[in-house]
Amino acid sequence: MKLAIELGPPDDEWETHIAHALEAERLGIDFVWSPELWGYDAVTPLAYLAAKTSRIHLGTGIMQIGARTPAMIAMTAMTMSALSQNRLVLGLGVSGPQVMEGWHGVPFARPLQRTREVIDIVRMIARGERLTYTGEIYQLPLPGGEGKALVSIARPRPNLPIYLPTLGPKNLELTGELADGWLGTSFIPEHARLFFDHIETGPGCRPFSHRPGSASQCRRGRFLRRPGPPDCFAQTWSSVHPGSDGFAPTQFVQ
Repeated sequence: MKLAIELGPPDDEWETHIAHALEAERLGIDFVWSPELWGYDAVTPLAYLAAKTSRIHLGTGIMQIGARTPAMIAMTAMTMSALSQNRLVLGLGVSGPQVMEGWHGVPFARPLQRTREVIDIVRMIARGERLTYTGEIYQLPLPGGEGKALVSIARPRPNLPIYLPTLGPKNLELTGELADGWLGTSFIPEHARLFFDHIETGPGCRPFSHRPGSASQCRRGRFLRRPGPPDCFAQTWSSVHPGSDGFAPTQFVQ
């Protein structure tokens, strides 16, 4: 079993949140996840933590893909991986129409296809490939423009892990097909099969075993980088921050 914490609610108590993360690393916690809503971004706090820590994995929980181009997602992830000695875990999600259209001013359209294409492009860049891509949403270089197909000048990060916080059946299937991990932000242990059954149906994914401690074996299509199952983090609820009046999603269990 591996344990994780959330960095903290999106407020200004940064000294408390940073101290919480540093103590978590001292105690042997494996991951810290940085949230992103419509205030603070997910990456900047992790960059600060990268300089303060040496072991704990740093996860974006969750980076909103509609707010960034796929190339910018890849650039940010590769920069963070370089700064943290490959401790970054790239959590990606589509958010929802209120945030995408109300805050970022971009259409919330075709979230499943957008997720697939973003993962495709991020992985191409991270592997150090020349970026030419023809998708239903993204075409690179931009047709009719003066842009040329480029290769990232950053060091390739072919093993960059990508996690998805999916809930709907088709999104869970996509997770089983392409992702390195699943963030079960609304996981219900008594009804685990509601999630696992759909993850298993992702192309190339072998069923979860019912034996304790076992997991699925999934091939991530043509993007398979390592054997074995997608990691699964189930969110639990607890009140761990000093002075907290209620419960907050602060802990994850793998």
